[in-house]
Amino acid sequence: MEKKKEKIAAIAFRRQGLSYSEIMAQVPVAKSTLALWLQSVGLSKKQKQRLTEKKLASARRGALRKKQDRIFRSDTIKNLARMEIGKLTHREAWLIGAALYWAEGSKEKEWSPGSRTQFGNSDPKMIRFFLFWVNSICGISLDRIIPALYIHESHKDKVSSVLKFWSEQTQLPIERFKYVYFKRNKVNTKRKNIGEDYHGLLRLSIAASSELNRKISGWVIGMTENLPGGVLGNTPAFEAGDTRFEP
Repeated sequence: MEKKKEKIAAIAFRRQGLSYSEIMAQVPVAKSTLALWLQSVGLSKKQKQRLTEKKLASARRGALRKKQDRIFRSDTIKNLARMEIGKLTHREAWLIGAALYWAEGSKEKEWSPGSRTQFGNSDPKMIRFFLFWVNSICGISLDRIIPALYIHESHKDKVSSVLKFWSEQTQLPIERFKYVYFKRNKVNTKRKNIGEDYHGLLRLSIAASSELNRKISGWVIGMTENLPGGVLGNTPAFEAGDTRFEP
C-alpha cells in the first residue's frame, strides 16, 4: 500500500514538471523504480524547457566548481614553488639573465658584426628582470636603454594606453618611448592575445652595447661547457637520490 501511495505521489509531482532529483527528495525510492513508474508520464513543452534549463544550470555550476578547484590547485602549486626559490645570489641572477638573453635576445651574426644588445618580450615580468639584470648585474645605466613597441595594427587605438602600461612596468619615462612599429594582421588568425591584456611586444635596445653582446655569448658558451656531471648524454647531471634537484 505504501508503494502505491509513493507511485501516485511521484506521478503527480512529475505531471507538475519536477525533475527526478526533485521528486526523489520527497519520494524516497530508487531512481530505477522512479524511471519505471514515470516512463508513460508525458511533459509539456514548457516543462521540458524548464528541465533542460535546470540541467544546463547544473552543468554550468559543475564546470564552475571544476574551474575553481583547478585554479586553487594551480595557485597552491605556484605558491609552494615560489617559496622554494628563496633569495637569489648575485651569481644566480647573473646566470639566469644570461640564459634568458640566450633564449630571447638578439645575437651577433658573422655577416652583421657589432650588433647591439637587444631583448624583446611581451611578458612584463621578463622585461623587468632584464632591466634589473643589465642595470644591477651588468652595470649598464638605464639611460642607455632604447625601448620600442611592436603592436598589431588592429590595436592602433590602444597605443597611448599601451605605452603608459609599459612606462609603468619598466619605470622608464613615457617620453623615452619614441618608436612604435605596427605589425600587419593576418586575415585568418588564431591569436588569442587580442583582449584587454594584450600590450604588444616591447623590445629593449642598449646603445653602444656590442661588447656586452659578445660577453653574453661568451657566458652562454661557458654555461654549456660547464654542465654538472660532464657532457650531456654521458654522465647524468643529477644522479638518482641527488638532493640538489627535487622535481
